[in-house]
Amino acid sequence: MSGLVCPWWLAFVSDNPLRRLFHKPEEILAPYVKTGMTVADLGCGMGYFSLDLARLVGGKGTVLSVDLQEQMLTVLRRRAVRARLADRIIPVLADATDLHLDREIDFALAFWMVHETPSAYGFFEQIERRMSEAARVLVAEPWVHVKRQRFLEILEDAGRAGLRVLAEPSVFFSRTALLVR
Repeated sequence: MSGLVCPWWLAFVSDNPLRRLFHKPEEILAPYVKTGMTVADLGCGMGYFSLDLARLVGGKGTVLSVDLQEQMLTVLRRRAVRARLADRIIPVLADATDLHLDREIDFALAFWMVHETPSAYGFFEQIERRMSEAARVLVAEPWVHVKRQRFLEILEDAGRAGLRVLAEPSVFFSRTALLVR
């Protein structure tokens, strides 16, 4: 695991009800996620976005909730059971170099986490290999941690992996890009 990864115990700071005042998952994700899709929440943490993704994909959809830390996935599992969404969410324990994505995805969310990966290129290359023809990837990085030049470097790595910027949606406190093949 990279030394840049947010420790599991610190995730409670950003994964709380107050966050919904400025990061409303359904508003951010609804334009891209439809019923029946298979989506990946990369760096899902304790499931802040995974639960809403599960609601958006409905009973016939699947959310692959990917994280490096088993503690994050343990909390996510409990939350998914409590929300009655566990049948739609598949927790996936990744490692620093392998996301362990085992199926085609229609949408991927990488929210405030690409800057934590040891190789943005390797990260995007794995996603690109699993994307359906019409898939989209929403990347959001916190502007306080990821300066503009670093974000442009991340997008260059995405480009080298076969992805291009389709749009730059507005997400509070974030530098963003919607990527396609």
